Amino acid sequence: MFKTVALILAALTAFPAFAGEPLTAQEFDAYTQGKTLTYADQGTPYGIEEYYPDNQVKWAFDNGECLDGIWYQEDQNICFLYEDGRTPQCWQFFLEDNKLRAVFVGDSGTELYEAWTSDRPLQCTGPQIGV
Repeated sequence: MFKTVALILAALTAFPAFAGEPLTAQEFDAYTQGKTLTYADQGTPYGIEEYYPDNQVKWAFDNGECLDGIWYQEDQNICFLYEDGRTPQCWQFFLEDNKLRAVFVGDSGTELYEAWTSDRPLQCTGPQIGV
C-alpha cells in the first residue's frame, strides 16, 4: 500500500509544469507589469512583449517591428488586441518554476515559454523605408 501511494505521489510531482489553474488578470498583471519578456517556442525565440500599466502592451516578433496593444481577461483567458486590426489572440498563462507558460486558445496548439526577463524597454524598428 505504501509503495503504491509513493508511486502515485512520485508520478504526480514528476509533471509540475502542467499543474495548476490559469493565471487570473490580477495575477498576470502582478507578474508582468514593468517587465519585458521574451517568449520561445521549443527553444526558438518567438517574440518579445513589454507590459505597461492599465493593461497596455507592446509586442514584437523577431523582425523588430512593434505593435501596440491591450490585454484583457475573458473567462480563464488573457486576450490581446493589437493595433494591426486582427482578431484578439487569447492565451492561458500558467506560472511554473517562476516563469510563464502560455497556451494558445485555438487549434494551433502553440505553447510559448518565458525564456528571458528584462526591465529594459523593447527595442523597435520602424517600417521599411524604400525609394
